[in-house]
Amino acid sequence: MKTRTVQRSRLVPHTVDGRTELVLDRYEEEQPAPPRDLDHAVLNAVTGGATLLVAISVAWSTVSIGDLLARTVPMPSLGYGAALAFDVAWIMCMALEWLSRYDAARARLYVWAGHAALAVAVAAVVTHGIVEDQVAGGVLAAAVSVLAKATWALVMRQHAKVLDPLTEQWVDKQRAKAGAQLAMVPVRRQLARMQAAVAAETAALDTAQARARAEQAQADADPDRPDDEADDEDDNVLPLVGKRLTVKDAVRTAVDSGLDDADAVLRYVRTAADPNVKSETVARYLRAARIAG
Repeated sequence: MKTRTVQRSRLVPHTVDGRTELVLDRYEEEQPAPPRDLDHAVLNAVTGGATLLVAISVAWSTVSIGDLLARTVPMPSLGYGAALAFDVAWIMCMALEWLSRYDAARARLYVWAGHAALAVAVAAVVTHGIVEDQVAGGVLAAAVSVLAKATWALVMRQHAKVLDPLTEQWVDKQRAKAGAQLAMVPVRRQLARMQAAVAAETAALDTAQARARAEQAQADADPDRPDDEADDEDDNVLPLVGKRLTVKDAVRTAVDSGLDDADAVLRYVRTAADPNVKSETVARYLRAARIAG
């Protein structure tokens, strides 16, 4: 029986100068070696060969189709760059087919799309052979792409694990639930953004309405303020500019104007009296005003 050496480690007590500590001790252990998985080795070899075949197909098709397209553009390099799209298209379809190997309905669409892309690439290679008066060469060159795709299709079938109908339905339902949860993420984000906008607009309107009521109440409470310029009999009396209320007077004015919400009163006081006033001070004056009222 074949064995293999495995590196192991363990904690062992070690004493120095009468003090014991647990230290890491590394040692080797012989274990039975599992037999070589020839099936897996063969599958890896086939996969590598299919990859090499696809690379050869891409190079061959690019040279052939690129030479054909270079005749129609002033810059030949552009034609060779566009030629890559012919083989890259069916290779991408095969990659999508692999990703959908547990969803038969979706994978079927990618299979047909890959066949269509391959047919276009084959037609382009054959056309190049006809233009060069090498029909047989064009057909053989096109067969390289067909062989590459067929080989990869067989390799993918070997790698894929086919699900029974009941398990496939279960997977579809689980995928649908996960997809619904994923779809709700941007919906929740959008709703949160809309709610924040509504809250901001509401707060702005409340502040504006509170300020308007407070200003109206202040105007009604000021007997020296003329309501009409026509009633001003003394042209030498100028209005006092920049006068601010005290915090206590501002709280009383807000209460008299009908403001009862503490936040609204605080916003008014900061606007009319002191922008740096503390909320505790306003709350104390507000309680006193309510008791006095």
